Amino acid sequence: MKKLLFIIAIIVFSACQTSTDQAEMQTSNNPFLQEWDTPFEVPPFNKIKDAHYMPAFKKGMAENLTEIDAIVNNPEAPTFANTLEELERAGKLLSKVQRVFSNLASSNTNPKLQELQRELSPLLSAHYDKITLNEGLFKRVEAIWQARENLDLSNEQRKLLADTRKAFVRSGALLNEEQKAKITEINAKISELTTAYGQNLLAETNGFELLLNDTDLGGLTYGVIAAAAEAAEQKMENAETEEEKAKYKDKYVFTPHRSSMYPFLTQSDRRDLREQLYTAYVQRGDNDNETDNKEIAARLAKLRAERAQLMGYETHAHFVLEERMLKTPAEVYDLLMQLWKPALERAKVEVADMQAVVDQEGHDFKIAAWDWWQYSEKVRKAKYDLDEAALKPYLSLDNVLNGVFETTNKLWGLTFTELFDINVYHPDARVWEVKDKDGSHLGIFIGDYFTRSNKRGGAWMSSFKGQSNLDGRERPVVVNVCNFPAPVGDAPSLLSFENVITLFHEFGHAMHGILTDVTYGSMAGTSGPRDFTEFPAQILEHWASEPEILKSFATHYETGEVIPDILIEKLLKASKFNQGFANTEYLAASLLDMDWHTITAEEDLKDADAFEAASLAKIGLIKEIAPRYRSTYFAHIFAGGYAAGYYSYVHSAVLDSDGFEAFKEAGNVFDAQLAAKLRTHVYEKGSTEEAMELYKKFRGREPKIDALLKVRGLDGSTD
Repeated sequence: MKKLLFIIAIIVFSACQTSTDQAEMQTSNNPFLQEWDTPFEVPPFNKIKDAHYMPAFKKGMAENLTEIDAIVNNPEAPTFANTLEELERAGKLLSKVQRVFSNLASSNTNPKLQELQRELSPLLSAHYDKITLNEGLFKRVEAIWQARENLDLSNEQRKLLADTRKAFVRSGALLNEEQKAKITEINAKISELTTAYGQNLLAETNGFELLLNDTDLGGLTYGVIAAAAEAAEQKMENAETEEEKAKYKDKYVFTPHRSSMYPFLTQSDRRDLREQLYTAYVQRGDNDNETDNKEIAARLAKLRAERAQLMGYETHAHFVLEERMLKTPAEVYDLLMQLWKPALERAKVEVADMQAVVDQEGHDFKIAAWDWWQYSEKVRKAKYDLDEAALKPYLSLDNVLNGVFETTNKLWGLTFTELFDINVYHPDARVWEVKDKDGSHLGIFIGDYFTRSNKRGGAWMSSFKGQSNLDGRERPVVVNVCNFPAPVGDAPSLLSFENVITLFHEFGHAMHGILTDVTYGSMAGTSGPRDFTEFPAQILEHWASEPEILKSFATHYETGEVIPDILIEKLLKASKFNQGFANTEYLAASLLDMDWHTITAEEDLKDADAFEAASLAKIGLIKEIAPRYRSTYFAHIFAGGYAAGYYSYVHSAVLDSDGFEAFKEAGNVFDAQLAAKLRTHVYEKGSTEEAMELYKKFRGREPKIDALLKVRGLDGSTD
């Protein structure tokens, strides 16, 4: 049951196909309908065509319902084995095609896949409602639940039973038929709208480009200029007409993708162009056109509130938080506001520092949002003599990968061997086999790191194959997808230190997926509450800035020189710099998320812009900072699984800062005993135990916020 809900949460779908194509693809030529004899059961990407998906989805759904009918109609009395374990086994074909489709629809999409997403979205929503609202299936689960005290179940089985029963109830199993029909209707509409929101956002992000001439490049470094020139060349190559080709000849292209925008905002001395690019970024989805997301966001929030009320909850946030470590909206608001006041005060100081630089330069303007990257960098250089451009040559992608591999080797003895004989879904993707310290196979790791127009923004971890020990040892195939700058000319991909942190973060999620070792696949890896599952990712970030690790991988891509101690010292001293901005923009988005999802079903449909403005005014957000995500491009909550959960990153930050403090207290960031506890009680356990119990088994106590305030410089100390 949890497996079904997990798949629904992470996948956005759709489909279109002619009847002729469908008939052809129903044959044995469809790779989804065959056993995969590929190494480690990595999907045979070279054989999978867009036309294969719909027939495989339809067959997968049909098989899944047949399997459910077999469970429901089993004449034997309900048992854990013939009900819960058979439910775990059900839907293998559907899961197989869903994992591939959802990953490629996010990382390597095309018009056909987007069309498929739109068509499949309501079909799959209805399919899962047929299972979660199946009265006969719930009765069998309920019978086992009522008899649980007399059953000889392991702790993992007890947790699976409790989670499955709760998932049915939270899907509407206790509702009457009229209410169930309404839930099905709402779910279908939500699924349709989330798909539209995500596709609109991709179109909006790709729909703006800042096209520049040689005379517009003042302040930009060679690498940034070269990347923009290469972007223009790619546009020329993809252009279908001579007129389009001429448009990009001898031009430079910048886009609202962060890997393109942030370097421009940091370096360009053209304030008017910085404003133009930044404004395009923050206006995405808010342009009153066919890809506008304002009404979609408001309708999604309203529908979620209506569904929550049907389920007996005050708001959608109350419904969501029942399953999290923090249990009520009040607890979430309290956590966020503990950080908000010191973060906002720090941000105001940062504005004053930047304004002082503007004034010293003799300019007659007030710091605006599009000035932040450039002038914060100038302040950082002045305060810490740290130049981001001086760091990047030491932080090539391969260097950083070696660093994160070395980190996990020192923690747990893991080794990574790159494989070159496995087909991948895009030439950018790379594959490694992960082995344990005893040489045994743990899983396959795929990395897809460079920005491209058919990849959604951000960074994430997912899987093409899950882990389970139910019917033998099944090891996972995990993928990290990021949006880093691609290599330019002879230079490798050079990362900012923020990129480095992102890579370590997503690799932490990957390790959660690779190291997981549970019996039941629905409980594997990142299946736990979201305000805990960020913890295994975020704690790994701390090792990225450890001098021992930095010196092991950060070597200059041209000279081979190891990163100098003085540069590391400057980096560490500057680690609390700009934390007012970083925390304020994040917290503003988290509070906006909670405001959207604490509306009630009775409230009228909101005007998204007015609602957002009121939310931000209420907390006193300064005009120089926008929330990290505005309502119209807040994909985490309107096209992903973070609705009423974006706060999870800061809650997990409490855990990761407190957890890493344990290593500091031990005097060794690779303390073997602590590393073993972290692996055993966190990375391996999935959702087989309550999250707080897992943390306490690792740390020895409940978490405290003190370490987080210290790490972020919000404890009253100076930077």
